[in-house]
Amino acid sequence: MIGSSRLAALDPQAENALRMPDTRSSPVRSLLTRLTVALFALGATTMIVYFGRDGYQDNNGAGAISLMDALYYATVSLSTTGYGDIVPVSEMARAVNIAVITPLRVLFLIVLVGTTVELLTERSRQSFRIQRWRSRVREHTVVVGYGTKGRAAVETLLGDGVEPEKIVVVDTDRARLDVASGLGLVTVSGNATRSAVLRIAGVQLATTLVVALDRDDTAVMVTLTARELSRSISIVAAVREAENVHLLRQSGASSVIVSDETAGRLLGVATRSPAVVEVVEDLLTPDAGFAISQRQVEPAEVGGSPRHLPDIVLGVVRDDRLHRVDAAAVDALERGDQLLYVRKATPPDDE
Repeated sequence: MIGSSRLAALDPQAENALRMPDTRSSPVRSLLTRLTVALFALGATTMIVYFGRDGYQDNNGAGAISLMDALYYATVSLSTTGYGDIVPVSEMARAVNIAVITPLRVLFLIVLVGTTVELLTERSRQSFRIQRWRSRVREHTVVVGYGTKGRAAVETLLGDGVEPEKIVVVDTDRARLDVASGLGLVTVSGNATRSAVLRIAGVQLATTLVVALDRDDTAVMVTLTARELSRSISIVAAVREAENVHLLRQSGASSVIVSDETAGRLLGVATRSPAVVEVVEDLLTPDAGFAISQRQVEPAEVGGSPRHLPDIVLGVVRDDRLHRVDAAAVDALERGDQLLYVRKATPPDDE
């Protein structure tokens, strides 16, 4: 297994593609908020000085303090420049400076310095989060393509209880990646046919790769590249044409789904039996109604028939081969078998 130190020695361009999810407000909104606070402090100080202008003196002999003079004094005072040409001379003006203008000056400096420091340290903070993620990421799922199929795959994974930080999305569309990042997913911007991009996503440490692209030829290239990086990863790929299934399997895909033909079959079934389509959709939705799931055979079930279990068993996986529940080969369950069964996804109190 390739360690996290190997992940650091990568193409610098691919390195910049990795982005950790950020649950804070956007940088633009944060900057506008701080600018509003700074302008409020400046405006409040200007009005305080202007309404108390009788307590101020212009050493240049310009006479009474005007609104522009008050704005000038507020600007140089809050920025701690303080030329000393306009100064408070009365006790009231000095008291107001101590009690009100000085706190506003501190607030102004906090906003100014805080924004500058945050902008300067954002890159370092992201770098630290990336390094920490690399040191911890193991046995995660990489989803290549965040279109309709990719989003549905991620929703299914999240519905099955997979933690968001265990999912990495790879795509070339920044808008799609922003949506994925908003869900708390780690994102990688780049072409997944490049091995450097897949290394950034940690394919060599992942357990599953989901290839949900719109082009079959690109899916083949991604599968070949991923299989070269990891011989043990499970690759699940979607293709549009059934004639390309054997290409995906020869490239190293563990499972291939023909998206267009599957949708076409459901459309055909819906013309005569729409209720069947509703049941199929229910079974494919993990967070509501019923769902198809897979589990290990329990010790108490070894030796028994899968047809006599309390669960509705659809099939048995033995030695990486799927058998129908009525197949003679799996009439007696063995240790290590996997059951495909229908589980209840909706809590009892939601009925």
